[in-house]
Amino acid sequence: MSDTHSRTVAYVRDTMLPEQTPPVAERGAVKWMRENLFNGWLSAVLTVLSLIVIAWAVMALGPWLMRSIWNAGSLSECRQLWAEAGVPAGACWGVINDRLHQLMFGFYPTHLYWRPILVLALLFVALAPILFPWAPKQLLWFSAIFPFLGYWLLWGGSIWVPVSAALGFVAGYAALLALRSFGTLIATIAAFIAPVLWWLVVAGNFVGLMQSVMPLGIEGVRSDRFGGFLISLVIGFTGIGLSLPLGILLALGRQSNMVLIKSVCVIFIEFIRGVPLITLLFTAQLLLGYFLPPGTTFDLILRVIIMVTLFAAAYLAEVVRGGLAALPRGQYEAADALGLDYWKAQRLIIMPQALKISIPGIVNTFIGLFKDTTLVVFIGLLDPVGLSNAIRASSDWQGIYWELFIFIGAVFFIFCFGMSRYSMYLERRLRTDHR
Repeated sequence: MSDTHSRTVAYVRDTMLPEQTPPVAERGAVKWMRENLFNGWLSAVLTVLSLIVIAWAVMALGPWLMRSIWNAGSLSECRQLWAEAGVPAGACWGVINDRLHQLMFGFYPTHLYWRPILVLALLFVALAPILFPWAPKQLLWFSAIFPFLGYWLLWGGSIWVPVSAALGFVAGYAALLALRSFGTLIATIAAFIAPVLWWLVVAGNFVGLMQSVMPLGIEGVRSDRFGGFLISLVIGFTGIGLSLPLGILLALGRQSNMVLIKSVCVIFIEFIRGVPLITLLFTAQLLLGYFLPPGTTFDLILRVIIMVTLFAAAYLAEVVRGGLAALPRGQYEAADALGLDYWKAQRLIIMPQALKISIPGIVNTFIGLFKDTTLVVFIGLLDPVGLSNAIRASSDWQGIYWELFIFIGAVFFIFCFGMSRYSMYLERRLRTDHR
C-alpha cells in the first residue's frame, strides 16, 4: 500500500499558485521608510532628529513667510501694511518685485533687455547637441559660432570684432593642417601661435578695414553697465566652457614625456592652485594691463574671465589627471596596437574613458567656479551680492536683509542643482557595468 501511495502522491506542484498581495512591510511607503529612514537604530535616531529640526524650522519661518508682502515700493510701506493689518513684521518681498530687473541685468539699458534674454535662450540651443544625445547634431555648427554671436549681442558694437576673433581660431586650424606633415609637435605649437599672432598683429587692422568698407553693428554697451546675475552667468558659463578644454590640455601636458612641456604645465598648475582666486582677480584688475602691448585696452570683464578660466583649468587638470591615472595600462597598449597616433588615441580611446571617470570631480569644479563669481564684487563689478549691498544702501530699502539673500541663494541653488542633476544623468547614461 505504501508503494501505491508513493506512486500516486506528487512531490512537485504541477500548477502555479495564484498571485498574492505582498506583506504590508514589503511594499509601498512602509517598505521605503523601513529601508531608508528606519534601517537600524542609528538611522531611526537621525530620522527623528531631522524631523525635529524640520519642524522647528517650519514653526520659526512659517509665520514669517505667511505674512509676506509682495507689492511695496519701500520697507516703510511694508511696515505700514503690517501695522494696518495688526500683525507682526513678516517677509517684505516687495524688494524683489521692485528691484528684480536690477538684480537680473544690473545697469544694462532697459530697451536692450531683449539681447541678454535672447543670448540665454540661444545658450540652451547651443548646449543641446553637446549635452543630450537626442538633440540634432546639425546644431553643432551653431554651438561653434554661439560664443562669438553671444559676445556681439551682449556688448554690441561692430560685428567685425567677433568675426576677427573667430578668424583667429580658423588661422590656428589652418596652421595645424598645413604643418601636420612636419610632425605632431610642430603642428600643435603652430596651432597655438597662429591665433595669438592674428589677434595681436592683424585683428585690429582687419576690424578697422572691414568697418570702413562695410560698417555693420548694433548699439554698444559698456562693461560697467553689466551687473547682477547677468555678469555671474557671463563669467560663470564662459569660464566653464573655456576651462574644460584647457584643463584637458594641461593634464595631457603634465603627463607628457617632453620635459619642457611637462615642466611648464606643472609650474602653471601648482602656481595657480597655490594662489587664492581673489588674488588673481586683483591681478586681472590692476596688473594684467602691464603685460599687454602699449595702447592696448582690455575689458575688465574679459580680464576676469581669463583669470577665472585659468584658475578653474588648473583644478580641472588635476581632476582629469586622476581619471587618466585610473585607466589600466592595457588601454594605452590597445591604442598602440591599433596603430593610432597620439591625438587619435586620446580622442577615441583614452580621453572618453578618463572623462567618464572624472565626471563628479569636473562638475564639482564647475559648481565651485559658478559660485566663486560672487568674488568679483571685491574688484568693483556689481554681481548679485554687490547689487544687494547697493539696494540695501538706498533709503527705500535700508534695513532689509533676508529677502535679498534668500532670493540670490535660491537662484544660485537652481543653477548648481541643475548641474549636479545633469552630472548624475550623464553618469547613468554612460554606465556600462549594468549594476
